Amino acid sequence: ILNYDIMARFRRRTCIILLLFILFICSIMMALKTLRPDRAGFGDPFGLGLLPELQQRTVLLDSNQNSLNKAQGDTVTRVNNLHSIAVNTMKASMFPVKKLEEELSSPNYNFHIFYYTWYGNPQFDGKYIHWNHPLLPHWDPKIANNYPKGRHNPPEDIGANFYPELGSYSSKDPTVIEAHMKQMRSASTGVIVLSWYPPGMADENGEPTDDLVPVVLDYARKYNLKVTFHIEPYKDRDDRSMYHNVKYITDKYGSHPAFYRHKTSTGRLLPMFYVYDSYVTIPEIWANLLTVSGSQSIRNTPYDALFIALLVEERHKHDIHRSGFDGMYTYFATNGFSYGSSHHNWASLKAFCDSNNLMFIPSVGPGYIDTSIRPWNNHNTRNRVNGKYYETAFSAALLVRPEIISITSFNEWHEGTQIEKAVPKRTGQVVYLDYKPHKPNVYLELTQKWSEKYRKEQEQWLM
Repeated sequence: ILNYDIMARFRRRTCIILLLFILFICSIMMALKTLRPDRAGFGDPFGLGLLPELQQRTVLLDSNQNSLNKAQGDTVTRVNNLHSIAVNTMKASMFPVKKLEEELSSPNYNFHIFYYTWYGNPQFDGKYIHWNHPLLPHWDPKIANNYPKGRHNPPEDIGANFYPELGSYSSKDPTVIEAHMKQMRSASTGVIVLSWYPPGMADENGEPTDDLVPVVLDYARKYNLKVTFHIEPYKDRDDRSMYHNVKYITDKYGSHPAFYRHKTSTGRLLPMFYVYDSYVTIPEIWANLLTVSGSQSIRNTPYDALFIALLVEERHKHDIHRSGFDGMYTYFATNGFSYGSSHHNWASLKAFCDSNNLMFIPSVGPGYIDTSIRPWNNHNTRNRVNGKYYETAFSAALLVRPEIISITSFNEWHEGTQIEKAVPKRTGQVVYLDYKPHKPNVYLELTQKWSEKYRKEQEQWLM
């Protein structure tokens, strides 16, 4: 009888505890239900609105859908909408900025990286742009006849030997721009050298992109990056048109927090402009713009800046000096292709610049291959050797102790100089190159490694 009473009491106690536990679980579930977003439907991630980074991604996805619906609308209107999306998105995502700063490497403003916004796809541009690049014929018809003609057919067949992790993207897509900024920041670069044509102008395979500059500046600011301009060659570029270019850029973008200004040895803060194919214009024309006594002189005016010329042949160094440029860069990622891109010539070029008060900015690259658009140009291919080629270029650059190093490039996919993430891809007719055995971000990591090495060595140079 005693054992029966004990067992009965135990069962009652167990039932009461179980009932209380069930009531507790029910109350917890009711409380959690009140936290569920009002707009959440079946299958929505629970608590999406409570996570700022996911909320930010949702805003971008919603914005992308709106842009897709308007893809056939006016181009300028679409770009303005994208700018509004970018601004609103960044306002909504101010909370995670500190987290971004903690997670990513600090920017190195002495590492400049060339960036191209000329890519397009049907979703954002109504058609493919640049991914469908034509095959360029050799200048000798006898040689040209031995190679294929035509153009590429995206998205499976693109004008590149590597394939982007982001696919055949549009440079107008805000999610792409943000991904690019995050990658460049993770690589510890600091200054984006933005390929630029005057309003209404573009390269022969592209369309005008000046309307995209405000969006790039806004996203660069979010990632604490700066933007300078790589002025591309265009028809009738001369001292007068360049004066108007510089005035336009400075007036329109100069007040933006992400607009790059370089601190000179005299303490002045000046914008910087890289001038591609500067050697096409004779020194006398440049001198009109870039020397104090020139007829179109920009010196000692509100539009004064640092102008960096492209050096290809050795004789160009004297032309650059006579023209009134402030420095020179070498751009090409093919060691041995030109005098300027040959690593063993950098020491003498740096010495020339030092003796003539010029900046020397060597350009390093991870490799080179452009046979997807120039099938006859195999002899200029430079194998990446799993990153060793890139590291050799950085090592050569650091030996001459430059004030700035430029990187060719973040995303010049046509010439295979990109450090943007690439992935393995095989189609029926094409097998793309990739970064294996390494991960898609290997060249970002190598850039970050050498950025830190540069910082440490620069401290020693300045001691």
